Amino acid sequence: MVIELKENERIDDLQRNGYKIIQNPQKFCFGMDAVLLSGFVRIKEGAQVLDLGTGTGIIPILLEAKTGAKHLTALEIQEESADMARRSVQLNGLEDKIDIVTGDIKEADKLFAAASFDAITCNPPYMIGAHGLTNPDAPKAIARHEILCTLEDVVRNAARLLKPGGSFFMVHRPFRLAEIITVMTTYKLEPKRMQLVYPYVDKEPNMVLIEGCRGGKPRMTVEKPLIVFKAPNVYTDEMYCF
Repeated sequence: MVIELKENERIDDLQRNGYKIIQNPQKFCFGMDAVLLSGFVRIKEGAQVLDLGTGTGIIPILLEAKTGAKHLTALEIQEESADMARRSVQLNGLEDKIDIVTGDIKEADKLFAAASFDAITCNPPYMIGAHGLTNPDAPKAIARHEILCTLEDVVRNAARLLKPGGSFFMVHRPFRLAEIITVMTTYKLEPKRMQLVYPYVDKEPNMVLIEGCRGGKPRMTVEKPLIVFKAPNVYTDEMYCF
């Protein structure tokens, strides 16, 4: 299928099922966090899945390749990113499997029916306040800073949209872990599984992957640490499982 590319856009190979994605490196490109989240997620066969803040659609496309989900819906507030995501879905012939919806995470409960998803994923903005913020309207700033939504907005709406017993999966930064667990338990998304991600074995973790269950009982499994690199630009063996 021939898909129109706009100025500065490119097509990148995802090395999965022959799937590709349209990106604009001058705006925002997906990172390691999205790939790791897609590998951390556990989706049951036939599940209805929602990705909050999908950007250019990387997570639903990877989940379609890796899981037995019946259908994936992706919500994105920035129309330019949502448009790229839609064209990537078309490029891969996935129109029957993935829907891209333009909308605000804060209003997700108005866009979708309550308790309508088996699983929800999110790679949200990590940064709070104005630290390192130069242009609050730039796509990169919106993706990285809590400008248009907060952690609580994400968790609150995920809790409303998940079926009882449904799973919430998120990648975030370890420096906010106490807040993450507090907010999740406040909205009855009981933390069930967690994994810390380290760039190198001798460095501090820079990502945390976490799974919560709507209405679950207290008990969390902490999985063994994931180390990304064993040497500069050389991935560990574990990374090739993603």
